Amino acid sequence: DYYRLLNKRDGGINGVRLRWEKCETAYKAERVIACYEKLKKASTSGLPFFHPLSTDATYALVEQGRADQVPIITMGYGRADGSDGRVFPYLFPAITSYWSQSTSEVRFIGQLEGGMEKLEGLKIANVHHDSAYGKETIPVLERQAQKYGFEFRNFPVAHPGLDQKSIWLQVARQYKPDYVILRGWGVMNPMALKEASRVKFPANRIIGSWWSGSEEDVIPAGPAATDYYAAGYQSAGADYPVIQDMIRHLYDRGEGDMDPRRVGSIYFNRAVAMAIVGTEAIRDAMRMVGENRPVTGAEVQVALEQLTLDDARLAKLGAVGLLPEIKLTCRNHGGDSPLKFLQWDGTAWVEATDWIETDQSIVRPMVESSAAAYAKENGITPRICPN
Repeated sequence: DYYRLLNKRDGGINGVRLRWEKCETAYKAERVIACYEKLKKASTSGLPFFHPLSTDATYALVEQGRADQVPIITMGYGRADGSDGRVFPYLFPAITSYWSQSTSEVRFIGQLEGGMEKLEGLKIANVHHDSAYGKETIPVLERQAQKYGFEFRNFPVAHPGLDQKSIWLQVARQYKPDYVILRGWGVMNPMALKEASRVKFPANRIIGSWWSGSEEDVIPAGPAATDYYAAGYQSAGADYPVIQDMIRHLYDRGEGDMDPRRVGSIYFNRAVAMAIVGTEAIRDAMRMVGENRPVTGAEVQVALEQLTLDDARLAKLGAVGLLPEIKLTCRNHGGDSPLKFLQWDGTAWVEATDWIETDQSIVRPMVESSAAAYAKENGITPRICPN
């Protein structure tokens, strides 16, 4: 829809119209890779960027993107160590990563408690999908527990997460945490909220990841989801000029791609945020090459490494508040942008906080250590970055 808006409203980007295709991947890595290859062959100028929308596929495409000179943009998923652009020149977990999200969740709990010093002695349960995705933030929680003096325990949930009765009995009756971090996926999320309610664990003591914080996660849970919190790197709602433009130019004319009731929903707005980052990188690439023409992946890679979306630029895009300010560099492909927390009031997601900074004193050393290990294992000589 956002690409279509640019074509209809603006005639594309600087007069260059956008073309795209959709692939149904069913979240299977091999189908994502097949989609990547299809799109790569279909483009006469080469892919300017690619969104895998899958952590497994991201891992599989890291070296392919490097070889093909196609930026792989993984906003809010994939390899957190991809933030180190010296080792991963074509991988861009722009805005934030799972590791950064974990630090903001703990900072949010500190806000709820009245200060970070109040974390000492608290018990936090980490109820997570029993997969690489679910386990990814455990090392970050370990460092935060050491830093702030809280205790945490992991409670893995087997996929797909339909049966969680015993898990929540352990959580609520045996461990008795002060808070629960919910790192779920798909049907696991509403089932977790239902089981938490059944054992009388309050929803306002559960903080979900951004893949546990959509309308699809809470509406099926019914009243059990009311007052539940979740992280987000974008806001909800349709009261943003860019979303209003999409309604006026597309949905009012019956040309939108989604059910109109989903306009302004979490996943709708998240997709708009993703589209803005890629298309603004194309815009910058055209400026940098001095021509309004289709740009290559290599040219967009250079543009991404200087991409800055401050509030002044976001205002021109009609997206102030929809997503945070972003600044990417050669060394930092993640941007380390702040996050905000939303609360489900029973009918809609409402903002519970302003943007909360992540703790890069914990995350960045982990990123650099992991990236250095990857470089050593794969015989990669890290680039020297000017910034």
